[in-house]
Amino acid sequence: MKKAKNNVRKRDMKAYWYILPWLLGFAILQLYPFVSSFIYSFANYSVGSKPEFIGLCNYEKLFTQDKEFWNSLKVTLQFALYTVPGKLILALAVAMFLNREIKGINFIRTVYYIPSLFGGSVAIAILWRLMFLDNGVINAMLSRLGLPNVQFLGDTRYALKTICALEIWQFGSSMVMFLAALKQVPKSLYEAAEIDGAGKIRKFFSITFPQISPIIFFNLLNQTIQALQNFTSASVITEGGPLKATNVLGLKLYKEGFAYFKMGYASSISWVVFTVIVSFTLIIFGTSKLWVHYADE
Repeated sequence: MKKAKNNVRKRDMKAYWYILPWLLGFAILQLYPFVSSFIYSFANYSVGSKPEFIGLCNYEKLFTQDKEFWNSLKVTLQFALYTVPGKLILALAVAMFLNREIKGINFIRTVYYIPSLFGGSVAIAILWRLMFLDNGVINAMLSRLGLPNVQFLGDTRYALKTICALEIWQFGSSMVMFLAALKQVPKSLYEAAEIDGAGKIRKFFSITFPQISPIIFFNLLNQTIQALQNFTSASVITEGGPLKATNVLGLKLYKEGFAYFKMGYASSISWVVFTVIVSFTLIIFGTSKLWVHYADE
């Protein structure tokens, strides 16, 4: 009996050794920065200086004195409002189109997925910026059509929508999951609906939507979290301009921490971003019971 217990302990120790690299990475790269940022958010801390505890002063300044913060919060929420529904609707529409057995469909699916492989990179963001410059490809096309040029990046009316277009263009990952979900919907349900005389719209809302609602929920949650953390496109394409029209919270956080070296203040912004993300996550989870349907229910 004692020998068996010793063998179990040795086996457990081997398991701990196997997961030790992950535990170290988690502790050093995630847990430590997470806890440190919370502590620094209550301190006056700059790179190279000793943190000075100041209580809630950073948060007080953020909410009562920093007008730029409220603008960034507004821009971030607008960005999420534009991109999340736009990406999900486009991804679902394309998935439904690709959920057919036609010649060359596998190649077509690959082509639609490619933007998601490169869309989040800095290189693609730079390319997007070049395309939408005043003398870029898009304005050149408009000129050929006899239309006036548009200041996509220099006009506050279009700048945010331009970077939103890049985010929506990266719909491939959501599309693949929607496509997988659509293939799991029993064809017998559609056949029965056709016998009852149901049209395409009725079949979508009565069969397709309930059957794939768990994937819609998953994509909605993931895309909302990503949108609220946006940084790359706003930084590379517009640098927060014009007139702070694209200065999302992620970009403001970066500027405060790595341009102005106000790490304590930047930490307080990061915790506001975290709170906003948690709030939206709880709202999505709370409302999911009203529209998400699982197979075992």
